[in-house]
Amino acid sequence: MTSVGATSNSPLLHSVFVYGSLLADEVVHVLLKRVPDSSPAILNNFHRSSIKGRVYPAILPVENKKVTGRVLLGITDPELGVLDTFEDVKYERKAVEVSLVDDFQKLTAYAYVWENKNDANLYGDWDFEEWKRLRMNDFLKMTAGFMDKLEQSE
Repeated sequence: MTSVGATSNSPLLHSVFVYGSLLADEVVHVLLKRVPDSSPAILNNFHRSSIKGRVYPAILPVENKKVTGRVLLGITDPELGVLDTFEDVKYERKAVEVSLVDDFQKLTAYAYVWENKNDANLYGDWDFEEWKRLRMNDFLKMTAGFMDKLEQSE
């Protein structure tokens, strides 16, 4: 995994490719209590689908497709733990190679990939702008409730 600015005395920092609800700074801020630096990025050979009955998307490997998103930079181990807990159990955190849009640099980052490649509940394309318009306010409330429970359990 690529470490961002880590030295032998500093903790390892992670990069995380996000492509759904975490594209919204408001959601990231509720989860991490900050909005880390980020860069627009493309994940090649993956497709972003809607999931029946859910307001967030899934990605799976698909040849000749691409997912636009962004890479959150400088994610600490505790922050990665929050993201791991926040993501549905049907996601698996995997290392992927993304291309940064601004300078075409390639970067290794984590992404949350849907486990079930044959899930009949996956369909079509997921639209972030539509999600922001129709679902983001309720999603922010749900996310704040999630964080309240997580902080109480610690």
